[in-house]
Amino acid sequence: MTTKTHRAGRHLLKLIEYGGLIIITVATLIAGTQEILSMVGAGRVTLADLLMLFIYLEVVAMVGVYLESGKLPVRMPLYIAIVALARYLALDIKNIDSWEIIAVASAILVLSSSALLIRYGKYRFPYPPGDHEPGWDDHDTDQKKP
Repeated sequence: MTTKTHRAGRHLLKLIEYGGLIIITVATLIAGTQEILSMVGAGRVTLADLLMLFIYLEVVAMVGVYLESGKLPVRMPLYIAIVALARYLALDIKNIDSWEIIAVASAILVLSSSALLIRYGKYRFPYPPGDHEPGWDDHDTDQKKP
């Protein structure tokens, strides 16, 4: 493949990527607006509503981090999944049996452990200097720049 073709291919993929991110963001904003209108229409706010809004906020934040860094932090989808499972428990606690509660709680524990393990691995075994794009892990660490 020629350099020009290679560059054009990368440019096309970047446009597709940005298009997908725009669609995800707009769809998330529409869903969040619908959730807010539903709360206003009902005249009350429940824990499930708040958790749903938090999920939408996390999706928008994930898109923002992805746009800034060009990388998708693995922990963010884990956090979203944890909140989604907690929302499921909050909504359907009366309608699910004890084994399903144990299964969902176990899934939350596994996801939480995974996020903790990833965070520990990033802290304990950081990337060597120059092994990633500049500024890439600024969003995913608590380390301050000198």
